[in-house]
Amino acid sequence: MLRTNPTFLSFAESLLNTAETQKNIMLKDFPAGYKLIVQGDKINNIYIIKDGITKCFITEENGKDFIIEFLGKGEVVGELEALKKIDCLCNVETISKISAFVIPHHYFLSLIDTNVNFTKILLQALSTRIMQTSSRASFQQLYTLEYGLAKLLKLQTEADLEISKEDMAAYLGISVRSLNRTLKQIKINATLNTTEIKTLLEKLI
Repeated sequence: MLRTNPTFLSFAESLLNTAETQKNIMLKDFPAGYKLIVQGDKINNIYIIKDGITKCFITEENGKDFIIEFLGKGEVVGELEALKKIDCLCNVETISKISAFVIPHHYFLSLIDTNVNFTKILLQALSTRIMQTSSRASFQQLYTLEYGLAKLLKLQTEADLEISKEDMAAYLGISVRSLNRTLKQIKINATLNTTEIKTLLEKLI
């Protein structure tokens, strides 16, 4: 539910050991609610998250959002658009204050051409993403909505993160009304609750 990639983050930090990379890669801070990537726009920069959490989501034609995943430390965003030379497929917005390495798209493509290790670790990251996406799809098919929501609540308590009801509903692919009903069911079902989740439920219901 929260994707991280400490290996990619470690490699990104190691890149900043030459004058060339220091000139082209910047570490910047962004406030909560800031859109790093806007669906339909041209890609200008690729971001590697150092700290904080973002949400990657698609806005449908009816105006509703569907959250694909929550992204944390070491996750890279904007790479597919740079590689394919296409407009941004989705939105990436910060949930908390974050810091991220900002790489101009032209320099990102240059790194792929000239740095074999960077290309290898990027391929590994993309392969992991495909596997995780498949895993999430099977999870949603095999487990109940109640169980999936309980896992999402657990993520919030473990990461000390506050996710709005709207975002929880968008991640689970349900309405806020359905979310509220499921929250009440989880409160009743003591087998899914820890002390931390019970405290969070009190705030949400």
